[in-house]
This record gives sequence, structure tokens and C-alpha cells, in this order.
Amino acid sequence: MGNCIPKGSRHEDEPGEKITANIGNVHVITGRESWDAKISEASSNDKILVANFSASWCGPCRVIAPFYGELSERYPNLVYLMIDVDEMSELSSSWDIQATPTFIFFKAGKQIEKLVGANKPELEKKIIALVDSVPKCTLSDAA
Repeated sequence: MGNCIPKGSRHEDEPGEKITANIGNVHVITGRESWDAKISEASSNDKILVANFSASWCGPCRVIAPFYGELSERYPNLVYLMIDVDEMSELSSSWDIQATPTFIFFKAGKQIEKLVGANKPELEKKIIALVDSVPKCTLSDAA
């Protein structure tokens, strides 16, 4: 599936509709503080975090955003973030984002997987593998 070209390569007069993440359990990251808080929260709760680095002008990003939201509802044991590479350029650069969308998977604050492109079957496959890798808590464990 397609990748968008890096941000400096598009024409500034192209329309850029904001990608909304009002679907499911996706948290939109708008500042370094919210990024740090979500990474820390996921780590302290021993949860895997999925970060979707996208752009409002990226067609494949807009196509996969609703599917990403659906995955967050189907597999709620993970933490789902959306980061706009234009609004969070310093953060995006620190994770070497070269194309959008790029999905980075974190455990304990460290990158464990990466997927570049709007490949729905591969994204779901990675999420399922990560969900299956987390030990299930039973009622007897909680007692």
C-alpha cells in the first residue's frame, strides 16, 4: 500500500484536511508533555503503545485513520496514539520518520516494532501478535 512523500515535497497549496482520531481509543498527541505522559502511563501499566505518525495532507493516512480507530476498539489492551508529523516535527525527527503513515510499537518506552505504510492487513497482524504476546490476567490472578 502507499506511503506519502516526505512533508517538504508537497505543494503548499494542496488542501490539508485534519485527520481526526475521534474514533475508538486513539489519543491525539499535541505536545511533548502529552507524549511523555502517555509513554510513561503505558510503561507503568505494562501496556504496549502504538504510535501512528501521520500527516493531514497524506491520502493513505486519511484512509487508514478510521481503521486504526477500529483496531483501538477491537484490541483495547494496547494504547493508541496519533501524532501529526507537521505539528510534532521535532518528535517525528527523533524517531526518524521518513514517510507517512509510520506506526511504531513501544514496550516499556522502547521501540519493539515498526511498520511503514498504510497496510491494513499487516497493521492488524502486528497488533494481534502483540496482543497475543501479553500474558492474560485471570480472575484467580487478581484475587
